Formats: sequence, C-alpha cells, structure tokens
Amino acid sequence: MTTSQPAVSTAEAVPFNKQPRDWKKIGIIGLFCALPIALLVVFTYLPFFQMCGYSFYKMKYIGTPQVHRHPQVHRPEELHRHLHPPGPARHAQAFAVLMVGALIQVALALYLATVLAFKVKGGSFFKGAMFFPYLINGIAIGFIFKFFYTRGYVLDSVLQWCGFSLDNLPYWLRDQKVNNWSLVASSVWRYLGQTMILFIGAIMSIDGSLYEAAEIDGANKWQQFKHIILPGIQTILVLNIILSITGSLSAFEAPYVITSGANGTGTFFVQMDKIAHSDQKVGLASAMAVVLLVIIMICALIQKVVMNYLFRDADDGAAKARKHAQKVEKARKKALRNQNKVAVGAAPLFRNGPSAKAETAVES
Repeated sequence: MTTSQPAVSTAEAVPFNKQPRDWKKIGIIGLFCALPIALLVVFTYLPFFQMCGYSFYKMKYIGTPQVHRHPQVHRPEELHRHLHPPGPARHAQAFAVLMVGALIQVALALYLATVLAFKVKGGSFFKGAMFFPYLINGIAIGFIFKFFYTRGYVLDSVLQWCGFSLDNLPYWLRDQKVNNWSLVASSVWRYLGQTMILFIGAIMSIDGSLYEAAEIDGANKWQQFKHIILPGIQTILVLNIILSITGSLSAFEAPYVITSGANGTGTFFVQMDKIAHSDQKVGLASAMAVVLLVIIMICALIQKVVMNYLFRDADDGAAKARKHAQKVEKARKKALRNQNKVAVGAAPLFRNGPSAKAETAVES
C-alpha cells in the first residue's frame, strides 16, 4: 500500500536572504573596480573619441593649434585615394588572401581539435606543441619568418634537399603571386594553437552520453561531428570565425616586420602607420581608422547573420532547456510573491485557542 506524500512547492525550497546589506563590502568592491574602469576609460575610450574627432581635421603631430578653429573635413576622393592606391588592386588582394587564410586556419583548427579532444596517444604533447607559438611575441615571429623566407635560407635549403632547384623557386617575399600566402602561413602557424584550444574546450564540454547514444543508433564519426559536435560548439565556432576574419583585416605585425608592406603586402594598418608617422597626416590616418572600424563591424554583422542561417536547424537541446528553465524560474518567483502575500494577510492560527491562552498565562 502506497502513501501519497504532499507535494512540496518549489518556492518553499528556496530560502530568503534575510541578511542585511554589507555596505562596507560593497564599498570595497566598488573601490577595486574603480581603478580598472578608470584605466579603461582614460586609455581606451577617451583616446577613441579623440581619434574620431581628429578624423574630421587636417592636422599633424606638430604645428599651430589653429587647425582646430578652422577645420577642413577630408574629402571622399582624398580618403579613397589613400585607401585604394594605384596598382592592380594589390591591397584588396592582400585583404582577400588574409581572409581566406583565416578561414583555412579555423577549418584546420577545428579538424585537429576534433581529433585531439578525445583520448589520443600523445595528445597532451601535441596540444602543448601547437599552442606554444601563440606564446611567442609577434615581433619575434616576424623576424623568424623573415629569415625563414629569405632567398637561400631555411625554406630554400629544405626544398633543395628535397630535389628542387634554387633557380626554379620563387622569391617568397618579393613575388606578388606568393608573398601574401607566405604571410598567411606565418599567421596560421602562430594562431592555430589558440583557435584549436578554444575548440577543444568547447568539444570537451559536450555530454559524452550523446556519443554513446549516437553509436547505439549506428551513427558514424561524420554524422556525430555534424549532428553533435557542430551544434554543441556553435557559439565558439562563430566567435573564432569573427575573431579570425576581423584579425586579418587589422593585421599589422607580420606585414610590417617581414616585408614592411612592400610588393603589395601592405595591409590597412601598415598604410595607416605610414600615413600617420612618415607623412605626418594624423587626421587622415584617424579617418582611415574609423573607416576600418566600420568595415570590421559590418563584416562581424554579416558573419553573425550567415552563421545563424547556416545553424538555423541545429539544436542540441540547450535552447529548449534554457527556455524551460526561464519559465520555471518565472513560475517560482510568482509562487514566492503569492506565498508572501498570503503569509502577510493571513490571520494567526489558533487566535483564541490553547496556544494563545498559554502565551497569555506565561506573560502574566
């Protein structure tokens, strides 16, 4: 014979916080947060808004301050001339190659992460070895690859050992057919490990029971990757693609150190550095920086829309569980409010009963 137990409300299981606010602790937390916020405002947001103001003026680092009283807004044709210098779309080609290299980097990192996220012999060594280049300074990596690609040095020597003739090998940093791809290779070598580690962390957070259920249903590795891994790491995948492509648009260290922006390898940032420091056109360089910011924001928005469209049918159950949890939380708060109203407005039990008489006798 089974006995029915009374249902326990979810509102009763959550206690109220009856402790008073500790204003001293709140003040200490506020003081600790004040310093980093002040540094962020002074060294990030304030210079950014000043740069936006400089973009409307023709000004230099040195000169009379009268340019501020008589501003001359940059004409569109002048800005267009610096953004698109003469030549067969050499800078646009550099941007395109870097963006393609960013996509290749994400795809390769996703493949390696899918392999190394599970138990693989020597997996820890490979993870550390591939993440190590990201810890090296970008300037040092630039000098490493500058000597690596120099005529007759490391890469040419290795290719000669493999049977290639030096006369048939291109100039890796001078030939405009391959020099941008050489820079892409250095960028992929540096950032591949970071992207891979982010993917590995996302893949390892997926519940292992999903793979077991898929194997029982007869799903192969590709089907598991398509229907379990990809939906489970959708957020990290979109984030890595956005970071990789926007990073390719703002690439500076490799083109500046390895080639100094010569032979069609000058990216947007290299052009801005030349205009601001060599030509002393601070206002024009600031305008180019604002234009680059707008381009990056547009690219990030387009990528977000495209990825949402590609993953429109992908659902690992997290979205439904989140919505259900929000409904349960809303119902719980409503039950708490109703319970408080009933507790406040209800009459005390046994108003004229034995307990009230006993209390009166004790007080007397």
